[in-house]
Amino acid sequence: MVRKAAKADVKAASTRKPNMREAILAAAEELFSTYGFNAVSVRDIAQAAGANPGSVTYHFKTKDGLLLEIYRRHCGPMNRRRSELLAAARRVRDLQDRLEAIVRAYVLPAFTSGSDLAGGGTRFTRLRAIMSAEGNEVVRKIIAQTFDDTSHAFIDAIHESLPHIPRTDIVWRSHFLLGALYYSLVTPERVSRLSRGSADGADAGHAIEQLVRATAASLQAAPLDQATPARRKALVSAKGER
Repeated sequence: MVRKAAKADVKAASTRKPNMREAILAAAEELFSTYGFNAVSVRDIAQAAGANPGSVTYHFKTKDGLLLEIYRRHCGPMNRRRSELLAAARRVRDLQDRLEAIVRAYVLPAFTSGSDLAGGGTRFTRLRAIMSAEGNEVVRKIIAQTFDDTSHAFIDAIHESLPHIPRTDIVWRSHFLLGALYYSLVTPERVSRLSRGSADGADAGHAIEQLVRATAASLQAAPLDQATPARRKALVSAKGER
């Protein structure tokens, strides 16, 4: 009887509020981006959405399914746009211009998404940063499922442009780009503050070009195994102190 009543309540709730699914998604995204995945319960999400917990499970089965849907709806369009721009970048003849075009193809969609679904703007970027930091196995699988194919395509394209740089080094440097991208989107006011107002951290166009130039330069740095003798000595010393 209780189970039947619960199902009836869910059906009635979704009949009364046809946008309940969207309300649940919005509430979950806000809570996850503020408190993380582990600290938020299905009951918390339902309460924030003005729903009952049964509505959450009716639409998304589990909290994991809800997070996966958030990633899909934001990152599907962003990844498609990145792939389009990457295809165009790979056709650029000049190697330096091509490298910058590849990096720009990765960076640009994250900035130009604004508040639409193609990347989700600041809130979804904050959610991604928190999810990445939590170390939850479910979250790691969702992130890998959402981004790994696109990431491999960009790393391969960079390696084609810089064949003398080991792919492992490119992976590391691409990893640093992702961190810089998160930080630039989430805390643009820091640039304004530290530049004492001479730069506007919220200027997306300028931020994109700074990221592109800095990343292209780091990608072209000498491979780690070609360090100068002094640097190699410092690396050996650092390893010995561990």
